Amino acid sequence: MRRPLIKKLGLVFGPRCRLQRIWLILCLVSVFVLVLIVLSSSPSSSFDSVTLTVKPDIHASYRRIKEQALNDYLDLSSLSLGDSNLKEIKLCGKERENYVPCYNVSANLVIGFKNGEEFDRHCEVSKGEPYCLVRPPKDYKTPLSWPVGRDVIWNENVKITKDQFLSSGSMTKRLMLMEENQISFQSDDMFDGVKDYSHQVAEMIGLGSDAEFHQAGVRIVLDIGCGFGSFGAHLLSLKLMTVCMAAYELTGSQVQISLERGLPAIIGNFNSRQLPFPSLSYDMVHCAECGILWDKKDGLLLIEADRILKPGGYFVLHGSSLSTKKGSMANPIEDFAQKICWNFISQQEETFIWQKTVDPQRCLSSVQGTIPPCTEEREDFQSYYQPLASCVGGTTSKRWFPIQNRSTNRIQPDEFTEDFESSLSALRNYWSLLTPLIFSDHPKRPGDEDPLPPYNMIRNVMDMNAQYGGLNAAFLEEEKAVWVMNVVPIRARNTLPVIFDQGFAGVLHDWCEPFPTYPLTYDMLHANGLLSYLISEQCSITNLLLEMDRILRPEGWVVLSDEAGCIEKARSIATQIRWEARVIDLENGSEQKILVCQKPFVRK
Repeated sequence: MRRPLIKKLGLVFGPRCRLQRIWLILCLVSVFVLVLIVLSSSPSSSFDSVTLTVKPDIHASYRRIKEQALNDYLDLSSLSLGDSNLKEIKLCGKERENYVPCYNVSANLVIGFKNGEEFDRHCEVSKGEPYCLVRPPKDYKTPLSWPVGRDVIWNENVKITKDQFLSSGSMTKRLMLMEENQISFQSDDMFDGVKDYSHQVAEMIGLGSDAEFHQAGVRIVLDIGCGFGSFGAHLLSLKLMTVCMAAYELTGSQVQISLERGLPAIIGNFNSRQLPFPSLSYDMVHCAECGILWDKKDGLLLIEADRILKPGGYFVLHGSSLSTKKGSMANPIEDFAQKICWNFISQQEETFIWQKTVDPQRCLSSVQGTIPPCTEEREDFQSYYQPLASCVGGTTSKRWFPIQNRSTNRIQPDEFTEDFESSLSALRNYWSLLTPLIFSDHPKRPGDEDPLPPYNMIRNVMDMNAQYGGLNAAFLEEEKAVWVMNVVPIRARNTLPVIFDQGFAGVLHDWCEPFPTYPLTYDMLHANGLLSYLISEQCSITNLLLEMDRILRPEGWVVLSDEAGCIEKARSIATQIRWEARVIDLENGSEQKILVCQKPFVRK
């Protein structure tokens, strides 16, 4: 971080001027300390000075400012000695503009993966690739702020061609309008077919309208093969958390476009392995022309859908390839649905709906030829890309309760409350720190109310070590217009069931590997304690920050809270990847520090 400062001051250190160099450094530090003292008593809008004028409960006192000046001196000394570890990492070539690690079909085929496994995620194939920073496309533009960005995106920010758009279905062409440099989507207030379809689904499960989904217990939906997110966008307007999931696509990606619109999405498929969600996670699984052959592989795909579906949850299937004969038992999907104790609810034209049983023991013991329940040992095992199971999961789980009955049991109330309150306090501090910069044209001073539209530029947020989802709950409490992808590391305490029970989006993930998303898809990345956790797992902090840079949008934000040693290491790496970074001390004498970084807009 200090190299640009040295370059600006025109200081050049040669091998024959060590004494002069030391005097120059001491003079520079003296000036630097004086500047810090002046800045600490006067407001400013620069990045470094913002960190000195935020509320006193997060920033250091005058004594700590002087300690920071000493740290800066040590950084300058390290640079003056030519520390080779602080070389900037090079930018990737154009071929990696849309690079997603772990997905390489041709390489997977060479190694021997087949029968659909070549389309799966195989991170071992990507290991050993050289470090580089994924750059934005040539004509990439900062996405429009929410909620305008939901309905209008820039063409060059996503990899879709006019030919792909024209070859898409009639529904897609009604919902999208491709112009010279923009793609426009119909808003919720206009007739576009999605509202009618949503009302139809609601009526099929016995509701008066889709506004009553909450009354039926539906709060969180997995939309498999989501198209370009219009159904999910409508459900989100009804306050239903809807996560788009689709397989990796080299171009025209459903996931990339959904994320560009500010809608929750993740790359995923289950050709041969389970999804990275715990059992009993979703209230509804939706598939409209999603391309999955549900009756193949001896029903394993339907069994996986059943595993992640809550008791009493709904499986909605829409497609022209399905049987159009009402209640047709000839449909092989219906045969498998009976074996896993799904009740057929309704059919209208090409839409079919089943409901998962709430009494599995009675059903599975009375129906001949049913799929057997999983053993307790398997149910307790964390589902992170495990092979697809031929047994019904979750039947003995303590979380087996109908979707109408909500609970966040199995945790101590004090523990849950502490996570929320600490996250709320942290969020308020972060927001005070970032607000003068994240609002595009309305600087905010401490104590001011949040500005009116244009709204803030942060929409897609990832909490990389989510614990109980406290940060997500804090965003809701503060009425911030964001959604959060809550990530639980696979070897940490599995709190993801609690996150889903609150109606939040979440996923299990191994942070020793890349995350399954496209580049430049998140506005803010947050992690509390993740660095020290990864060090204990003997994983690379450098790899982690490079991956964070890949998925972070230009001008996006990183907030890391961790032990002092981990934060200092991360700050050094942040310098290498060109982030603007600042370390913040906590005033309460804590050994923890906070690293706040912003990714610059770098094209070359």
